[in-house]
Amino acid sequence: MTVAAGVAGVEAVVRSDAALLEGDLAAFLGSVIAAPADASVFGAAVRRSLCGPVADAVGSKVGQAALPAGGAGGVPVRPSMVYWAYRNYRGFPEDGADQGADLAVIRRAAVAVRILLKAAVALDDIQDGSVSRYGEAALHVDHGVPIALNTGSWLINAALRHAGDPAVVDSLLRSVGDGFTGQAVDMSTRSPLTRAELMAAPRDARVGFWESTAALKTGTLFWMPLDAAVAGLRVVEDDRRALDDAMRQLGLASQLFNDLTDFVPELGGANTQEDYDGLSNRVFLELLDSAPFGRQTPDGEEMRSFVLGHPQLNDTLLALAEQAVELKRAAKDAVHQVCRSERSAAYFDLTIERKGHLIDRLHRTLAQRTST
Repeated sequence: MTVAAGVAGVEAVVRSDAALLEGDLAAFLGSVIAAPADASVFGAAVRRSLCGPVADAVGSKVGQAALPAGGAGGVPVRPSMVYWAYRNYRGFPEDGADQGADLAVIRRAAVAVRILLKAAVALDDIQDGSVSRYGEAALHVDHGVPIALNTGSWLINAALRHAGDPAVVDSLLRSVGDGFTGQAVDMSTRSPLTRAELMAAPRDARVGFWESTAALKTGTLFWMPLDAAVAGLRVVEDDRRALDDAMRQLGLASQLFNDLTDFVPELGGANTQEDYDGLSNRVFLELLDSAPFGRQTPDGEEMRSFVLGHPQLNDTLLALAEQAVELKRAAKDAVHQVCRSERSAAYFDLTIERKGHLIDRLHRTLAQRTST
């Protein structure tokens, strides 16, 4: 399906849906963390150890960049894939879509998804030892690891309770389980045993390991919003499977982007060449056949020196960037096949291209570097 006319009108709907989600998120926050109003020691402790950290976690930036502010005095908005599903399967406001019970299900699902993403950020920053996230101090830096752990866990519980609809809750539970599984395997790449096994494995096995981990760890971040939405809307199984596969492809494209920006200061910024202690980076796994370490597992500095000095580094980066672009294109094509209107396709493109354009930019940057 070709996206042609009506994009400006679709963007207005995207912004309206995003504003509705932000309002619902604020209402959720106000309803679930009300602390005792008295001046007791207990009330002060609840405000300090739960209400404050939850508010900080929910107020943090999440994942993909927002769409730019619209018009004078506007604020950036973060579109939701949950609302894209609603627009695709139930229509746009001018179609009279915003009247039935399905919108209530979607509104609760969208809040639950956003809260789960906030929880994932809090826990992931602890596991990775990150001190900042998108220019903000990580939650555990401000509040300590024990409080941040408790906050992330509390948010997961609160999100699942808020979702309400049994089919949505079931989908979200599977997403949470997949995300924790992927994170566990990713963290194992810092352990001596997994590192030794990866060093000894052939390339295809290493790539399979990476793809399986990325599908669970990063792919779930794309899959969770859509699957929760289509579960709540009782979408036909064929469409659900097609969307699942497309989101897996987007997850792999996103993880490739994350891995490659470790080597591209123009896009990686302060995080460039930061995470070399594990063997989860796809670039490392591609180049290990020529590693001089034998069966010994290198430390971060040894791996950094090996990879940055590798004669095939630039060619490998470019090939993986091309793969990321192709994965993104294939995912968009697959989603367009289930889009029920050009407006729906435009809505999806506006939503996904917040990061998609960076994948294209990364490829252009590496192509220019290789040509020189």
